[in-house]
Amino acid sequence: MVKEIYQIQIALKNFKPKIWRRLLVQSDILLPDFHKIIQTTMGWTNSHLHHFIKDRTFYTVRMKGDSFWGDLDNVDYKKIKLSDILTTEKEKIIYEYDFGDSWEHDIILEKILLDDKTQSYPICIAGKMNCPPEDCGGVWGYSDLLEILKHPDHDEYEEYLEWLGDEFEPDYFDKDAINEMLKFKNFGCVQFY
Repeated sequence: MVKEIYQIQIALKNFKPKIWRRLLVQSDILLPDFHKIIQTTMGWTNSHLHHFIKDRTFYTVRMKGDSFWGDLDNVDYKKIKLSDILTTEKEKIIYEYDFGDSWEHDIILEKILLDDKTQSYPICIAGKMNCPPEDCGGVWGYSDLLEILKHPDHDEYEEYLEWLGDEFEPDYFDKDAINEMLKFKNFGCVQFY
C-alpha cells in the first residue's frame, strides 16, 4: 500500500505580513507528533498547552490530574492520526498554542501526494518570516513589539532588547536549519510534559 503524503500550509492567524510554513508530512502521523512538527517548524518552544480544533471539537493531550477538561468537548488525541481529521484537499483545521497569548494557526491540506520513497518526512519546503517570541502578548503584543523595535528612541526600546536577549530578526526564516532539527528525536521539539 502506497502511503499518502500531505502538503500542509501552516499560517499564523491575524497577522501581516503572513508568518507561514509549507510542510510535507505522512498522512498517518499521530496528532501528538504533528504538534511537535508544528512547534519545530514555526519556532515555538513547546512551553504552553495546545489543541487542534475541527468542527467545534478540541483535540488535545490529556494529562493525569488535568482538571481543564471538565465538560468541554475535548478528545484525547493520543491515538488520532492527521488523516482522521483532514481528509480532502483544501480542508482546514485550527491549531492553537498558548491559551494565554492565543496563537492560532490555520492548517490547510493543500495537496494529497504519493509517497516519494527517496524523500524523508517530515520536511519543510517553504515558509516566510520568523516566529514571534514566546510570551509577547499574542499577535497584538507582537505588533507592538515590532513597532517599538523600529524606534530606538522609544521609552521601552532598551527594555525590549534586553527581554529578547539576542538580536531579533522578524524576517528571518531558515528552511535548512528547520529540516535539520526535524531529523532529531521528537522532531527537534523540546519535551516539557
